[in-house]
Amino acid sequence: MGIENDSMQIIERELAHVALPEELKDIIKRVIHTTADFEYAHLFEAHPQAVELAQKALQNGCSIYADTSMIVAGVSKPSLKKLNCNIECFVHHPDVVEQAKSKGITRSIEGINKASDNDQFKIFVIGNAPTALVRICELAKEGKIKPDLVIGVPVGFVGAAESKEMLRESDIPHMIIRGRKGGSTVGVAILNAIMYQMVKRS
Repeated sequence: MGIENDSMQIIERELAHVALPEELKDIIKRVIHTTADFEYAHLFEAHPQAVELAQKALQNGCSIYADTSMIVAGVSKPSLKKLNCNIECFVHHPDVVEQAKSKGITRSIEGINKASDNDQFKIFVIGNAPTALVRICELAKEGKIKPDLVIGVPVGFVGAAESKEMLRESDIPHMIIRGRKGGSTVGVAILNAIMYQMVKRS
């Protein structure tokens, strides 16, 4: 914890000249701590109710859907346990693999389809697949899902920036990293930061 505390102090000093919303400071600092990239302070964007709605969902012991196993592995298990929440990723489930193949779609899309059948999934963390983010936007528009928060941070050159812009322009409460940057580790950092805030206060 000593190195982490020292790192956070360095981050705070270097962000001293940047005006950040109070409720987002810890989240942005956690992302910068994970990436060592201060550009995230300027690329991070959140819906006005994102933090509030995410906290309420977590307080109610919601389920969280992630588009990669890496996100599932990286999320704080003690925090999940304390909040009575769980996290799932369906992209490797045999039925998702089979359905995706038969429909000619990606497993990421079919994973979202499967998650949409369970209204306990209130938070979605998308760090890899722009197609998953697009599918969430489509299902939300059709009234088939109503997320309390979508952390939309897919990384890459094909579709990543566009899918995040689609989310940004929707009515869905969201947190995004504008442009090409992001990734599963960034999604983990954002979710963990929100949970750490809650566990610290409890």
